[in-house]
Amino acid sequence: MLNPVPFHEALLSTVGTPQQAELLDSSPRSRVWRVRLTDRRLVIVKQITDDGDAGADASTRFAREVAGLRLAGRGAEPAVAPAVLATDPASRAMVLEHVEDLGKTDDWMPGYAESLARLHALTGPADAGALPVLSGPTAGDAESFLVLARALDVPVPSTVPDELAGLLERLDPTAHHALLHGDPCPGNDLRTADGVRFVDFERAALGNGLMELAYFRIGFPTCWCAMSITAAPLTEVEDVYRTTWRGLTGKDVPGDLADACAAWLIQGDALVERAHRGTADQLARVPAEDFEWGNATARERLVHRLGVVADMTRDHDHLHALGRLSSALADRLLARWSTLRPLPAQDARPWY
Repeated sequence: MLNPVPFHEALLSTVGTPQQAELLDSSPRSRVWRVRLTDRRLVIVKQITDDGDAGADASTRFAREVAGLRLAGRGAEPAVAPAVLATDPASRAMVLEHVEDLGKTDDWMPGYAESLARLHALTGPADAGALPVLSGPTAGDAESFLVLARALDVPVPSTVPDELAGLLERLDPTAHHALLHGDPCPGNDLRTADGVRFVDFERAALGNGLMELAYFRIGFPTCWCAMSITAAPLTEVEDVYRTTWRGLTGKDVPGDLADACAAWLIQGDALVERAHRGTADQLARVPAEDFEWGNATARERLVHRLGVVADMTRDHDHLHALGRLSSALADRLLARWSTLRPLPAQDARPWY
């Protein structure tokens, strides 16, 4: 049988015997089946494969996903992720609770934001070491961003290098312990009667929750389906997130959302799919080629992010010059390549 369900003794003895299995669509990094057991229960079986991620081997991704799911599963109801029913590390397979997705809804973002905040609030300082810390931008990313500006003949204000150095210091994730999903894209959120549940925790990490709240502004940077969310819907989802976080923790969300957006801006790897991250300086490619990923090109994603950072930092104490540079870079890109399109709006999100 092609791609047989990896139901070996470790799983059989824990959850029972499979009767029927349906292979579902998934990324190259995994194989996923919907399985009906002989007792008629439905479960999901996910096996991590060796493909699709140059940055981590399959065993590491398996352990990371299981750890993230178990942390996500310790919260109060309603759950924010499927329960882990059994694991088989030898075959890198896990059996998960089957979650029925209710499908398309027009007003999907508030529930997403609430569950995201609830997920982030599940961990704290006592969980340090349970997952890797979030991998954010580096000094190399900051330099690549400056090189891009010079390659496009955009003058770099003298204070920008110092602003970027300060940004990297403020982004140090070791002081933050929110449970981050790592890839909270459309398709990794299932809508249920009790709220949104997230799946696919292969990139789960600990860090600052604002790095994922920033997805709404910055255009869903790790996702093939980039989107632009503005005006009242954006205000609503950010308010939902902050209110939910405050209700659970008794504190305001730590950090600066402008810093989080600037962090995504300078990461060239956020212009390409995961299989190509860490393989090249992606920002260095932008002047010569407009490579596509999903529903947008690299230049289109970059113009959106530049505009977001420019708007957020006009009166910012620490990123004012970076904002001016971002505005000038966006203008240069649009002047040189006038056919660049805006990112699709939130009502264009895909449904699976």
